[in-house]
Amino acid sequence: MTDPVREQVVALLKGGNAHVSFDDVMKDFPEDMQGTKPKGAEHTAWQLLEHLRIATWDILEFSRKAKHVSPEWPGGYWPKTAKPPSSDAWKKSITSFKKDMKAMLDLVGNPETDLHARIPHGTGQTIFREALLVADHNAYHLGQLVLLRRLLGAWKK
Repeated sequence: MTDPVREQVVALLKGGNAHVSFDDVMKDFPEDMQGTKPKGAEHTAWQLLEHLRIATWDILEFSRKAKHVSPEWPGGYWPKTAKPPSSDAWKKSITSFKKDMKAMLDLVGNPETDLHARIPHGTGQTIFREALLVADHNAYHLGQLVLLRRLLGAWKK
C-alpha cells in the first residue's frame, strides 16, 4: 500500500494504538459473565458483542451491495436476549464479526477501491466515511466492554 490515507484507515480499523483491540477485549471473557449486567451497566457483554457484529455487518453490506436492506432501527441492531442463547453463540458471533471486519479491511485496503467516491446507492456516503463509522462505533462499544469487564472484576490489563 502506498496511499498514506488508506494505510491509516486500515490501521484504525485494526485497532490498537490509542484503543484496546477487539481481540484483547474479548480474550478469555468468562462464559458465566457474558450475560451479566452489573449495577450501572446499560448492556450485557452479549448484547454489546451482538450489537457490534450486527452494526459492522450492516455497514459492510451497505458499502458493497445496492440491494442490502438494513435492520429495523434500533431494535434490529440488538439481540433479543441478554444472554447468549447457546454456549456456541458467543464464538459464532466473534467469528462472524471478525469475518466482516476482514472484509471491510480488504475493501478499504484494495487500491482499486475509491475511498472518496460516493456509494452509488447511498445518499452521499463514501467508503472512507463508512470505514471511519465502523472504527468509531467499534471503539465506543469496545470501551463499554472494557468498563463492563472492570465492573465484573474480569479485566486484568
